[in-house]
Amino acid sequence: MSTVTPPLQKTGEFANPSSFFRPHRIILMLIFVAIVASCAWFMRWDWLPRYIPRLGQGVLVTLAMLFSTAFLGFLLAVPLGLVQVIGPWPIKWLASGFCTVIRGTPLLLQLWLLYYGLGSLFPQFPEIRQSFLWPYLREAWPYGVAALTISFAAYEGEVMRGAFAGVPAGELEAGRAYGMKPFTLFRRIWLPRAIHRALPTLNGEMVLQLKSTPLVATITVVDVYAIISRVRQETFLTYEPLLLLALIYLCLTGVLVYGFKKLEDRIPTRGV
Repeated sequence: MSTVTPPLQKTGEFANPSSFFRPHRIILMLIFVAIVASCAWFMRWDWLPRYIPRLGQGVLVTLAMLFSTAFLGFLLAVPLGLVQVIGPWPIKWLASGFCTVIRGTPLLLQLWLLYYGLGSLFPQFPEIRQSFLWPYLREAWPYGVAALTISFAAYEGEVMRGAFAGVPAGELEAGRAYGMKPFTLFRRIWLPRAIHRALPTLNGEMVLQLKSTPLVATITVVDVYAIISRVRQETFLTYEPLLLLALIYLCLTGVLVYGFKKLEDRIPTRGV
């Protein structure tokens, strides 16, 4: 006699919507609402309307720094991780040494070395001052992009190293047996599987990269942190601008986490 398999049901803490409204969660939500109401009632927010356009521009600069450096850094992280797995030992040591040095030194120090060190050398060369690159090299943002890109590449390079090494050898052997050329094997099997394995860690690295972007304000890049610093100087307020800054970063982090969660749901990562 054949049996009918019941359809899969959602399991977990939030399978029943009513389970969300438990006493401890209701208490936490009430505390949160009370804190927000207290901040709105007892603190000064009359300065906010005239700073909203500048804050919007600062958020756009922060997002531009985040996504551009994460994209460029990931493009560097893939070869950094790959050569540490299959590269010849001189290149493998260079890649490993690069990741070790970058991860072992503060990002603020790297940023200052690029801006105040390398950036101060360029004006001494007439060839550079007369080239088409000078209008960009005299600005601060290229050094911020370079420092954040290098930092992200070093951290994510180690992640990709483990991801490449963790791809089952049987899958690669199956691709070779199927007659795939090395580049086709890398493009269709090895790289996608490695990205699947690294995706949850990439989520955390993106959040850390977001929290590293305020450092570019130290080299005069006007991001949202720099705008808040100016607000504090012009209004002589301390808590209100900082609380708003915390809320902005909290919202951006929530959007990043939610976006990666949706991406992980669309791309299966369990068991890879």
